[in-house]
Amino acid sequence: MNEHFVGKYEAEIKFKLPDPQAFLQKIINDKAQVFTSDNIETDYFFDNENTSLADKNISMSVREMTPSGIKLWIVKGPSATECKAINIDDCQHVKNMLQTLGYQCNLTLTKIRSIYFLNDVHITIDNLADFGWFAEFAIMTDDIMRLDEFNQRLMTLAIHYGFTEELIEKRSYKQLFLEKISKGITTK
Repeated sequence: MNEHFVGKYEAEIKFKLPDPQAFLQKIINDKAQVFTSDNIETDYFFDNENTSLADKNISMSVREMTPSGIKLWIVKGPSATECKAINIDDCQHVKNMLQTLGYQCNLTLTKIRSIYFLNDVHITIDNLADFGWFAEFAIMTDDIMRLDEFNQRLMTLAIHYGFTEELIEKRSYKQLFLEKISKGITTK
């Protein structure tokens, strides 16, 4: 199952999810295999004010998942399709290393996430407090030339489950959160 997360590039479409239970039932009926269910994922985003990663369209985070125990160091960007992740043993140690290198944790996001595999597609169901439910359809690859093909396949699959282009969410969770902060809206 780990081949689902292998590749430098990610074809991904994220949707607002109006009815998570109905969607979950549909993918289970289609024999989707559970990878993780109802994990609490906390992402610690790091940046450096002197040499900002955000200015280069790069996002770096350390992710801790419970109860699965998965721990990752993730770098996304500079293109929207680039995503690199590596398993780590100790999140606190990596966070300390990043601080030693001059990076500061400038944002922490928590979500409840379930991941399912349906053939070569991984389907993620997320619940973010104050933002609602989302579903992501994704395929990882090292072949940048196949991204358009994969995106078309993902959209076809999403349409099969009742998603429409109007439900597509193009912003990352980090962007959603930062927009909320910039508008002066506090979260719980």
